[in-house]
Amino acid sequence: MAKTGKTGGKARWILLGVVVVLMLILIGTGTFVVKQNEYGVILQFGAVKDVKDRPGLYLKVPFVQTVTTLPNTVLLYDLPVSDLLSADKTSLIADCFAIWSIDDPRLFIETLSGSIENAESRINANVYNALKTVMSSMTRDQIISGRSGAVVEAIMANIGDSFRRYGIALEAVETKKIDLPDDNKSAVYARMISERNNIAAAYLADGEKQAKEIRNEADKEVEIRVAEARAQAEILKAEGDAEYMRILSEVYDTEDEAEFYSFMIALDALKSSMTGEQKTLILDASSPIAQLFY
Repeated sequence: MAKTGKTGGKARWILLGVVVVLMLILIGTGTFVVKQNEYGVILQFGAVKDVKDRPGLYLKVPFVQTVTTLPNTVLLYDLPVSDLLSADKTSLIADCFAIWSIDDPRLFIETLSGSIENAESRINANVYNALKTVMSSMTRDQIISGRSGAVVEAIMANIGDSFRRYGIALEAVETKKIDLPDDNKSAVYARMISERNNIAAAYLADGEKQAKEIRNEADKEVEIRVAEARAQAEILKAEGDAEYMRILSEVYDTEDEAEFYSFMIALDALKSSMTGEQKTLILDASSPIAQLFY
């Protein structure tokens, strides 16, 4: 009897140990942890059963459900450098990158098998096609001058919401460099400099033409105004002379006054003639000045 009791106690301990092990297995296979910045996706027979987007400890059905994780953060994909043509058939080198995130994990798994590589392949194809379309519709100068603004906006507009069907949110497409190939930079730059010089020469010639027209117009205006001023001066002078003669006629309107006026004029003339060191004056008897001495 003692032996039987001892054997039964040993069996109970073994059974208890088995139960503990099974419970640990069930706990280990029936729970999972979702970390910060990741999605926890519960799969049942290959189909998405549930998605957990907050960090924490969660339960699942052991041996029936499996869990996979996806990044719940902003991702960056660096596109390969591309050789593209502009609208004016200029070859350009474009180096771009895309900023994206997983917006719908369920759709992401259903369409892209939950593969980041598949997503990047799709991003590469769509962004490249949009980049090619946009650059082929713009000239070289438009592309280079608008590479950080107009080009990016046009690329995003061309892509639109085409990534929504994959559960992807394309945050932005940015350009690191859009430049000319090294083998034809010198020729293109020389041509650009020549074009700018021609434009500058045209502006300079146009400016000189306008300056000449302005100067001619100003000279003409000056001549007109000077002529008008001279004419006005002559009119004023004539009016002054007339007024002077009128005043004289009023002042010396008698014979005595007229003789006195002639006397004064003769004195003024005599005074003007007596200049220099020689004071000898020879006059004709009929001279008005000689009349002063009679």
